[in-house]
Amino acid sequence: MLRRKIQKRIEEHFTSDSNKILIVDGARQIGKSFIIRTIGKELFPNFVEINMYDDKKGSKAFEGTGSVEDFYFRLSTVAGSRLKKKNNTLVFIDEIQAYPELLTLLKFLKDDDRFTYIVSGSQLGIALNETLSKPGGRIEIVRMYPLDFEEFLWANGVGEEAIAVLKKSFENQVSLDETMHRVFLDLFKKYLLVGGLPDAVNKFIETNNIVEVRKVHDGIENLYREDAAQYDEENKLKIRRIYDLIPSNLENRKKRIQFNDIEKKKGKTFATYADEFEYLIQSGIAIEVKAISNPRFPLLESTMKNLMKLYLNDVGLLTNQLYRYNIRAVLDDEKSINLGSVYESVVASELRAHGYDLYYYDNKSKGEVDFLIDDFDILSAVPIEVKSGKNYTAHKALNKFIANPDYHVERAIVLSNEREFKQEDKTLYVPVYFVMFFLPSNPINVQIN
Repeated sequence: MLRRKIQKRIEEHFTSDSNKILIVDGARQIGKSFIIRTIGKELFPNFVEINMYDDKKGSKAFEGTGSVEDFYFRLSTVAGSRLKKKNNTLVFIDEIQAYPELLTLLKFLKDDDRFTYIVSGSQLGIALNETLSKPGGRIEIVRMYPLDFEEFLWANGVGEEAIAVLKKSFENQVSLDETMHRVFLDLFKKYLLVGGLPDAVNKFIETNNIVEVRKVHDGIENLYREDAAQYDEENKLKIRRIYDLIPSNLENRKKRIQFNDIEKKKGKTFATYADEFEYLIQSGIAIEVKAISNPRFPLLESTMKNLMKLYLNDVGLLTNQLYRYNIRAVLDDEKSINLGSVYESVVASELRAHGYDLYYYDNKSKGEVDFLIDDFDILSAVPIEVKSGKNYTAHKALNKFIANPDYHVERAIVLSNEREFKQEDKTLYVPVYFVMFFLPSNPINVQIN
């Protein structure tokens, strides 16, 4: 079984006296059901699982459930003698968004407290918006993502002691020696190819064959496109078009969404496609990075809602589309290949999985900075530039950003393939694989001379 960080959070919930039902939200095919099923069967003698997506396509046994007693009656038809007491019976409601009305019912199921419950779903943000009476204080939602780079290292047999040494090097800004740098950079590049979707990671470990891994990627991409079929034909086509445009947008100089390209019509704005963007973001298959023109802490106050960048939720899906079976494009530092969008994508997914809200700096005269994050330790915005090539010290827009006294920049970070930590004034150069340790609770310190 792939080890996941969220496992500890789920176990803690089950062993606590929480008065809430835990909901694990996230895109399909990221391992939600598997990890819940595994933990649930370990901790509860009686484990009951109902997949509402399958129910809706099949018997529709839970469609129109109107009360707690009605739910229990329908549950008994599929669970039978497995329904015992709260301390030994776990009811796992999977893909709850298929029946949004069940979200309202969760409050009453918790108040009744007959069994222990856990819920998972995708598109929960959309489903909650469609729910007239929200469950309020009776639910707690945690977001799950594909495997991050540290979880990928676990899957590939890298032990706790090695990661602890790596983390200490990061915290003390001590560069790895040449041998260890090559080891972790090689693993990082393999992560760029495989990504963090559990089926792809398992297939990589099992076969070490990129063709087999890409078959998994193809299947998941098709699933994401098919999920849009729940909408009418017009919305479905727009969703698929926006999704398919993400890789090409990232290859452009500006990288942000060009609204006129979606339907090849002029005069389009964010508002034209607000529902389609909400679907892609809320379902977890795209990562939103909002534009900021006045980057003062906190960044949320300066968001430009009509400009954004979108990244795929998994870097393996991106390299599948860009390079297919050509692994050398990623593993070798070929001058003809620009991996900028790939490196940005993996940084976006890593930061988002670690709890950061993501922004980027966009200014017509001063250029663009890849990412901005809030640093609550110093109450300032921190710019992050991602470099995939050798010329990692060239960053005019970042320099202008740092030099602007109105922005009150205390520290800046440049991520690249280079081995050494290096500080120049307020800018710290960091080996890219150390992004695995970027956490809101673990700020990077830059000593200002």
